[in-house]
Amino acid sequence: MHNQQNHTPVQNAQPLVTFIVTYYDLPIPMLCECINSILALSLSADEREIIIFDDGSESSPMNGLMQYGTDIIYVRQQHQGVSVARNNALHMAHGQYIQFVDGDDYLIKEPYEHCLDLIRNHSDIEVVIFDFTQDASNTTISHRDIIKTSGTEYMSSHNLQGAIWCKLFRQSVRGQLEFTPGIRYGEDEEFTPQLLIRAEVVYATPFKAYYYRQHQASVIQQKDESSKERRLDDNLQVIRHLQYLADRMPNNDRLALNRRVAQLTMDYLYNTILLHQSLTTLNAAIDTLRQDGLFPLPDRDYTVKYTWFRRLSNTSIGRALLVHSLPLLNKER
Repeated sequence: MHNQQNHTPVQNAQPLVTFIVTYYDLPIPMLCECINSILALSLSADEREIIIFDDGSESSPMNGLMQYGTDIIYVRQQHQGVSVARNNALHMAHGQYIQFVDGDDYLIKEPYEHCLDLIRNHSDIEVVIFDFTQDASNTTISHRDIIKTSGTEYMSSHNLQGAIWCKLFRQSVRGQLEFTPGIRYGEDEEFTPQLLIRAEVVYATPFKAYYYRQHQASVIQQKDESSKERRLDDNLQVIRHLQYLADRMPNNDRLALNRRVAQLTMDYLYNTILLHQSLTTLNAAIDTLRQDGLFPLPDRDYTVKYTWFRRLSNTSIGRALLVHSLPLLNKER
């Protein structure tokens, strides 16, 4: 792993936030837009740490990053996947709080400033949850819907957005938690609920502070057969691991994590339908889940979508209807 550090840290000064930007074979202008969005925030050089972690790109972006001088730390490792890159960056981070940003995305200044204000004004905060958008002009600010809660309470009563880049979290609450190497799809879905369970003070906000960019090079956009199977296999691995952890937790934590397991299991079946559009494949997936005690889905009214999906998936007629209708509905979006 090659570490090119472009600044000398201020002695005895701990940054407020370490921004971990993971990068792999992206256009340099995208990465620069991401970095510029961080530099535009109201954080002094001593209050921020920016780690650009290159997961072994075909060519280093370093020439395009020289303009940032001492404002960034650039690290390059042999290609091992985003989970390993994030873990290595976490080991380097000095900030009180951690913010992950994918190199092709960026932070939206005004709403993200409100997230920073929260951690500046409330010293007990362990996690700030915010939202993402694909329309940077749609970032209306409202403080009325901010919820102060614990991670367990939040997960017990809300659908959790699994993306870790929509969480600003205190480094100390992570403990020894890391991303699992080798998971290409859904590594956030495994990490994020475990992080939330550890957090006693969570502020859930409606701020649309993260711009999420979808493009053809995104992992989630890969549609070849091997990518489809890898995606579903990774999803199932995550679900099984969270189920294993939930079974060993105290009652309230177990109930909260079981809700997330049920939602991810529904998503797994939903994605099986969209990716394969085959009743035979759906029934095979259900048989696998049944063997693991993950099906039928728990009889809970978590959301309207969950309730209807649970009921339809429990019958052969309902499953046939799902296979026929979901791909059509997805195309209309």
